[in-house]
Order: sequence, then structure tokens, then C-alpha cells
Amino acid sequence: MLNGTQRLGVLKRTFAATAALGLVLAPLVLAPLVVSTGPVAAAPGKGPDSVADLAEGLLDAVVNISTSQTASAERATPPVPTPKAPEGSPFQEFFDEFFNKQQKNREREPRKVQSLGSGFVIDADGIIVTNNHVIDGADEITANFPDGTKLKAELIGKDQKTDIAVLRVKPTKPLKAVKFGNSDKARVGDWVMAIGNPFGLGGTVTVGIVSARNRDINSGPYDNFIQTDAAINRGNSGGPLFNMDGEVIGINTAIISPSGGSIGIGFSIPSNGAAAVVEQLRTYRETRRGWLGVRIQGVTEDIAESLGLKDVKGALVAGVTEKGPAEAAGIQAGDVILKFDGRTVPGVRELPRMVADSAISKEVDVVVLRKGKEETLKVRLGRLEEGEKIEREKAAAGKGTTAPTVQPVISRALGLGLADLDAANRDRFKLNKDKVTKGVVVTEVTPDSPAAEKRIVAGDVILEVGQEEVKSADDVVKRVEALKKDGRKRALFLLSNPDGEMRFVTVQVD
Repeated sequence: MLNGTQRLGVLKRTFAATAALGLVLAPLVLAPLVVSTGPVAAAPGKGPDSVADLAEGLLDAVVNISTSQTASAERATPPVPTPKAPEGSPFQEFFDEFFNKQQKNREREPRKVQSLGSGFVIDADGIIVTNNHVIDGADEITANFPDGTKLKAELIGKDQKTDIAVLRVKPTKPLKAVKFGNSDKARVGDWVMAIGNPFGLGGTVTVGIVSARNRDINSGPYDNFIQTDAAINRGNSGGPLFNMDGEVIGINTAIISPSGGSIGIGFSIPSNGAAAVVEQLRTYRETRRGWLGVRIQGVTEDIAESLGLKDVKGALVAGVTEKGPAEAAGIQAGDVILKFDGRTVPGVRELPRMVADSAISKEVDVVVLRKGKEETLKVRLGRLEEGEKIEREKAAAGKGTTAPTVQPVISRALGLGLADLDAANRDRFKLNKDKVTKGVVVTEVTPDSPAAEKRIVAGDVILEVGQEEVKSADDVVKRVEALKKDGRKRALFLLSNPDGEMRFVTVQVD
């Protein structure tokens, strides 16, 4: 299940699980529906007369994915309440000893946990695509075909970032396969068909429309989901979303629902992004994404105004990875990336996908806005997986600290208490000595001040004010005063937290 998006209800992954997981499904209520059996008149913009022929040709390519895994004692079901003998009863000691022993035996015994999802065949020789969360942690994976055939599946590769997994089975005869279509051609209002295994019932067809595109549900760095009102429920995870040409334009992966059942808000991974991941997993058993080596944040209206941008666009570089491709090319914190490899960067969400979809070692042009002027830099991309390994190794390095020492405030500006970066303040605020090497320490923040409104907190370190480096508390005060004299209403601050992660905020100065 996914956390977040609470204002819309509970966002849930759509695979089904048995009671061995400790989950109880709501009772399935079957009620008669009044259905018109007459044909629907064909007309432009109307739904198809019938999807029976389309569904008949696709059902055999959609499979049920069942998995099982051994759960440890920690993952077993909660203790079962034990009966109690009446207080003072001569059988009380016997009851306690017997049932405590039974409970301990249950806790020691491993348990088999099973779950159900969906998948679809993309190669007649036995290649199946599903969701990563359907098979994650499984000891055994079985593909159940519509004709009753059950085949053990081997995991070829998986990708947590996009929630995609590729499996292989060994059929005795060629399988019915489907192909990916062009998800970019899907328009809001187009008819789509979902086929899957809701609630473990078996192959089920539902029809709806594309409700929205490019949805971000905060599930990963490459969120770009197709939203549909075609009924998707638990067990549909990993199943295909078809267009009316019978092409897969999405992989059903999540729903928003307070109850776990469909309320007409389902999400599918677009095929154009999924197909590239699937091909990499088939070829390399892992993903090989491009890597730029920057930490970015969105360009708000305040930031655009402070930088002299006419439009709210691009991605603001909040930090550059040491020895990464961006640093080697000369990209700096404070640059706004406007174009990548000849394509305009609309915002912070789009850039990671652009980079990830690019080939490793490819040299690309990156257009940045720096201090009001556009510059074009050439960057040779690295590999994302290697960059993440470097970051993990750095994060695992020790962060030695000593007892805190109080340092008096020496300057104030915009509701901030400021002090120079020295050994005493490093210890007081537990600043990472390897990542926080310069700047001015925020020692306190006045409530209801402009700085407090922007969530600046004690322990943050100011690196720049108005894209000018500051080395002392007095530098911050002087820089703010200079911006006021220039008629600026807001100042762009580059901040670092104690762990060295940087971000930009704009603070009102007038």
C-alpha cells in the first residue's frame, strides 16, 4: 500500500491477499443490475457497440499471478486471546501453562503467506510483465492461465522506482501475447479496457475512459500515471490497460479508495515509460538509467520573480553531487535548468524522467539560467544506479559529534538569529562536518517572521543570499540590506540542513 494522498482517501496497491496476511476483505455483496441488452447506436465520440470481440482476443494473454512466501514469527498473526479460568480456580495454573505453551509454539512456527495479482504476456515464448509489489519477497511465483494451465515463473528483473517486474515461464506451446501501444496518443475521454484478477475471482473485463493524464500520486520519482475510471480493484495490480486497438497503454498499479474497492479512481503506468524499463530488465536483468548528478526543486512564482524569470518553468538546482556529471560540466547550485538535450523542461517533475530515459555516457546540451543569463553546458551522463551507490556510501560514513556548546547570537536579520560557522556551532546543531563546510548558521527563528513562514529552522545553514555567497553573519545582514536598497521585495536564500541537503527559499525583505 502507498502512504499519503490522504485528502483523496486511502491510496492502495491493488493486489489481493489472503487472510494469512491478517487482512479481512469486506463482504462481497452481489446485487442484480438492470442492463440493457440492446445495441448502442454507433456515432462519433460514443462508446463502441460492444467490446466482446476485442475482449475475446485479449483474455488469453492476461494471467493471474499467485505468490507465496514464508513469514517469520515477527510477521505472523497477532497473539490469539486465551481463555481464562475463574480467579482462584484449581485449574488456573494448568490453563496458563497450557495456553502459553501453545502461543509460543505458534510464534516459533513459520507461516505461508499467499497473495494474488495480475500480469500479461508480451512474448509468446513466455515473457510476462507485472507489478513489482505483486511479487516482492515471494519464494514462489506461479502464472495461472485462463485455460487452467499453471506454470512456475522465474523473476528476470524488477524495478522498484516504477513498480515493474518481468517474469519468465516455460510453456509447452506458444502463448497468446499482446504488445505495447503508444500511451502518448491516449487522450482524456478515450475508451480503455482493463483485464485482471480482482479479489482473486479470475479473468475479469471492465471498461471506462481515460480520466486524466500525467498524474503524480507521490509513489516514486517518475510518477506520470494514466488515471482511469475503468473498475480496478484488489488483484488488478500488474494487469494491462488496453486501448480500443487492443494495445497495452498502461499497467494497472494503484487505486484511491477508502474501502479498498473501486470508486472510479485507478492509476496505470504509461506504456511508453514501462516498455523501456521492461526492455532493460529483459536485456540486463536490471535498469540502466541516465544520471545527471543534481538535486533539484520546483520553481515557484516567488523564486521566478527573484531570479528574473518571466514564466514559472524549469528545475532549480539546489545542489550538485560531488564528482558527478553535472559538477564536471560546470552546473552550479542556483542554476535553473531550462532545456535538456534539446527539450524544454516544463518543471521539476519532468526533468528526472528526461534524464532517466537518456542513454548512459551520452553527451547532452543543458541550457541553464545563471544570474539572469542563459548558458549552454555539455554534460556526459553517468549511470543513475552508480550515483545512488555513491550517495549511500557517503550517507553510511560516520558523523562524529561531541557535546553541544551554546554559542551566542551575534547578528539578526528577517527574524533570524545568525552566527558564524565554527566548531561550537557544529557540535550544537550536529552539522555534518563533511557536507556542511561553509555558510552561516541559523541559531533561532522568531515565530511569525518571514523566515518562519518559509520553514527555516534553527540548525539550517545559509550558503547564499540573492545568489551571492555569504561567509559570515554580517555578510547576511549586509546582503539583505543591499537587496532592500535595490528595491527587491524578496531575497533568494540557498540553505543547507545539518545533513548537507540543500534547498532554495524566497524570504520577504521589504
